[in-house]
Amino acid sequence: MKKVVFVDRDGTIIREPRDKQIDSLEKLEFIPGIVGGLKLLVDGGYTLVLVSNQDGLGSKHYPRKSYDLVQAKILRLLKGEGIVFEKVFVCPHVPQDNCDCRKPRLGLLKNYLKTNSIDLSGSFVLGDRETDVEFAHNLGVSSVRLSTAKRSAASFVAPDAVAACRYIARASRSASIKRTTKETDITASVALDGIGNHEISTGLNFFDHMLAQLARHSRIDIRLTAIGDIEVDAHHTVEDTAITLGEALRKALGDKRGIERFGFIAPLDEALAEVVLDLSGRSFLSFKCEFKRENIGDLPTELVEDFFKAFADGLGAAIHISCQGRNDHHKIEAIFKSTARALKQAVSIDGRARSALPSTKGRL
Repeated sequence: MKKVVFVDRDGTIIREPRDKQIDSLEKLEFIPGIVGGLKLLVDGGYTLVLVSNQDGLGSKHYPRKSYDLVQAKILRLLKGEGIVFEKVFVCPHVPQDNCDCRKPRLGLLKNYLKTNSIDLSGSFVLGDRETDVEFAHNLGVSSVRLSTAKRSAASFVAPDAVAACRYIARASRSASIKRTTKETDITASVALDGIGNHEISTGLNFFDHMLAQLARHSRIDIRLTAIGDIEVDAHHTVEDTAITLGEALRKALGDKRGIERFGFIAPLDEALAEVVLDLSGRSFLSFKCEFKRENIGDLPTELVEDFFKAFADGLGAAIHISCQGRNDHHKIEAIFKSTARALKQAVSIDGRARSALPSTKGRL
C-alpha cells in the first residue's frame, strides 16, 4: 500500500490573492519553503495528489484558459525540482452548487480511492484551511494545516511550509507493533527521526534502563510496554520485547531508501564494546562477550545475548558484538550504548542519496 499526501493548492503551494483567483502569471507566487518541503515528502516515499477547489472555474469570471496557463506553470516548475503529482483533481463549482466533489466532500476522489491501495494510517492531507482538516477526517487520514490559527482540529498546525512538511516526513519513518502470545503482551512504537524520548515499562528495572540507553543514544523515540510472565522467568519478556522492538524498527525503515545502512562503537569507563551493524534484511548475530555475574539487578546476564539474537531477527540485521572489561554492568551498558550509536548511524538518511537504496541488488 502507498502512503499519500493529498495537497491543497491555493494557500498551501501558492499564495492566494484577495480576489481568490490566480488567473494570471503576474499573481503567481509560491509559499516560501513549500518547494523544499514537498521535496522532503517525495524523498520520504510519499505519493503526492493535488486536490483543489477552484470556485467558478470555466465561467466568464474565471476562464479555463487562464487557469490552465497558471496550472501548467506551477506543475512545470515543481517537476523541475523533482516534485510530480500522481493525480490532479479540481472542483470547478462554487459553494452554492452544493456539489459532491467540493472539499471537504470526497466526490473528486471516488474512483481514485477505489482503484488504489492506500495506507490511510500513514497518509495525510496538507492544506491551509479548516475545510482541509475536515476533508482529511472524511478520508480517514491525518491532517496538517499550514496556518497561524490557535485553534484547529488538525493533527498538526505549523506557521511555515517547511515545518509542516517535516512533520509529515518524520511520520513516514515511524511505526507501531503489537505482539501478543500466551506468555507476553507487548506494544512498541518508534520514531526514527526523534530525539531519544522514551517511555519504557517491561517489569524488569535494569532491562528498562538498558532500553532507555538504546533510545537516548540512538535518538530514536521509543514507547514500549511489555507485560510478561516474569514471575516464571525473565526470558520470555526479554526475547519477545527484542523481537517486537526489532520489527517496529524494521517497519519504520520502510523500503530503506536513502539510509546509511551500516553503523559502527562506545566505551564505558574500563569496558569497551564494539558493535558493527548492517541493516541488510538478513538476520545474523555474532556475540563475543562473557559475564562473571549471573544477574545485574533483576536481569540474568545470559539473556543479553538472547535479546540481541531476537533483536537481530526482528530487525533483519547482521550484528557483530564484542566486549571486554572488568565490570559486567559497565560491559552490558556499553553494548547497549554502542548498539544505539550504530543504529543512529545506520538509520540516518544520506543527504546525497535520499531516494537511493544502499544496495546494488535493488532491494534490502
